[in-house]
Amino acid sequence: MFAALLAGLAYIVIGRWFPNPATNARNWRLAAWAISGAVYVAHMWYEHFGRRSGPRTLAAHTATGVAIGGFGLAVFGLAHSVAQTSAVRPIWLISLVAWPAITAIPAYVVALVVALAVARLQGTNRSSA
Repeated sequence: MFAALLAGLAYIVIGRWFPNPATNARNWRLAAWAISGAVYVAHMWYEHFGRRSGPRTLAAHTATGVAIGGFGLAVFGLAHSVAQTSAVRPIWLISLVAWPAITAIPAYVVALVVALAVARLQGTNRSSA
């Protein structure tokens, strides 16, 4: 689970502190997405080849990292909103649950499909783990 925490922190750093200048903002956002995608693939790679995790475990750990990142970004959004308005808007409380779920569920599904495909291509049967 250390890898999930590390990946989650990477997503937070990328999402929060990645350069967002007034010029070329679209390109910077695309770069942030690309780097986040690289973190996602690296996490799956580590779970599969480094830890020898089965598909369900790989998907769960990868989705956990994504959920940590989503939660962290929601916390930063909440803090920014409070700093601007001096009040906690209910939508930000919902985001503390919604952002991790909205990001982790698709991350789980994609990681599971990829892990099952890789396991099948390799001719191994690690789907029970």
